[in-house]
Amino acid sequence: MFDELLDKDATELAALIRCGEVSARELTLAAINRQQAREPLIHAFCTPTPELALAQADAVDAKRASGQPLGALAGVPLAVKDLICTAGVKTTSGSVAYKDFVPEEDDIAVERLLAADAILLGKTTAPEFGYSGVGHNPLFPSPRNPWDLSKTPGGSSAGSGAALAARMCPIALGSDGGGSVRIPAAHCGVYGLKASMGRVPLWPGCRDERYPGVSSWESLEHIGPMTRTVRDAALMMSLLAGPDMRDRHSIPCSDVDWLASLDKPLRGLRIAFSVDFGYVAVDSEVRRLTTEAARRFARELGAELEEVDPGIADEARTFAALVAFESDLTGMRKMQAELGPGMSPHLSAMLQHEWRAETFTDANTQRKKICNQLWRFMQRYDLLLSPTLAVPPFPLNMQGPEVIDGRMVRSDHWLSFCFPFNFTGQPAASVPAGFTADGLPVGLQIVGRHLDDGLVLAASAAFERIQPWNHIYPASPGVVHE
Repeated sequence: MFDELLDKDATELAALIRCGEVSARELTLAAINRQQAREPLIHAFCTPTPELALAQADAVDAKRASGQPLGALAGVPLAVKDLICTAGVKTTSGSVAYKDFVPEEDDIAVERLLAADAILLGKTTAPEFGYSGVGHNPLFPSPRNPWDLSKTPGGSSAGSGAALAARMCPIALGSDGGGSVRIPAAHCGVYGLKASMGRVPLWPGCRDERYPGVSSWESLEHIGPMTRTVRDAALMMSLLAGPDMRDRHSIPCSDVDWLASLDKPLRGLRIAFSVDFGYVAVDSEVRRLTTEAARRFARELGAELEEVDPGIADEARTFAALVAFESDLTGMRKMQAELGPGMSPHLSAMLQHEWRAETFTDANTQRKKICNQLWRFMQRYDLLLSPTLAVPPFPLNMQGPEVIDGRMVRSDHWLSFCFPFNFTGQPAASVPAGFTADGLPVGLQIVGRHLDDGLVLAASAAFERIQPWNHIYPASPGVVHE
């Protein structure tokens, strides 16, 4: 009976616990049991926290028994990416250098969700410091995609996406410096939202200079909700958003009513759709599924859809330079010298590169150009749709395919739709668009204007209503339930 609870969404589960129909301990035990049963195949959690989770659940039950009001996430199991700090719980960032690191404080996002009575089920596996679009790191087994155990769940929030798809928990936290919430959301058939830059404050991740590697990506990184329904993401954002003095990038959030945004109609909105941005090599099934999904916005939701490219070029080199510029090269190169082969090869290669000051300033100038191109483009459109990724999930133990749709490409080319919106800080989400003939998930990206997070949620919720996805899932790893 209690195992079936894990197929419900967080909003419903919190309501059941609040009214006393289910206890937080019962739900937490069900989550722990499912986690222990599926982890040997999925490898989503690098650091499970069963004892802590049960203690937190008992505290929630005690609050209810004493008549105290419960938070919005009362007793809901939560997975947290291992790049996000958790007080008293090991946070390795996927690096040998931090294999025994136990933070003294929670990240602001964790602090806020735990204050709303969420239950920490554990930390989820990520690549070393998040410097990859897949989940490999030197410490832990690579997470596997529950839809096909031979495939990657994507990254860098790899374990969070896999945990959601395997129904070990209904909500998770990911981080997104170049697509790392949207990538696993697309590959795992779940929902992921990167809100506008500053909506969700960050600390200490990306902000604390004491921790080389952890302190990277300051102007690119976002923390965001990963969920199985759009409503759960809106609920999480109602708790996560809002300024904090520890993050100089954080902004007020009074202009968004996160839950009310879900009901906004799309009729008459101007929506742009680009299947390839004019240059991206895109898998034929991704092209077909995302085009069909985009056209439903016009056919069934009353929007005005125009197929048009946003006018940006391949900016992978700009992205790589900005990441390096925002990394503590001095501290990380010292770490590299100490770790030697204990560091991920692609990360070592970035650190060994002889970066020039002009490379960094050119990248920053190019970023300004892209921001200006996109705000001018978005003057004509309320939303921009595209594939989230250029390919469906691919085999484990590779950084990316080198041939897409018959074209030779770089191994990071499949990420081309994501990182431009980390340059601009625009809100962007990935919704499940459908499945390939092999039963693998494909994501549709929904991008809004600067600070128009509410409309991105509205469009996500509208698409979910006409093409629901939460009833289709791998009931057991590798076995699809519908």
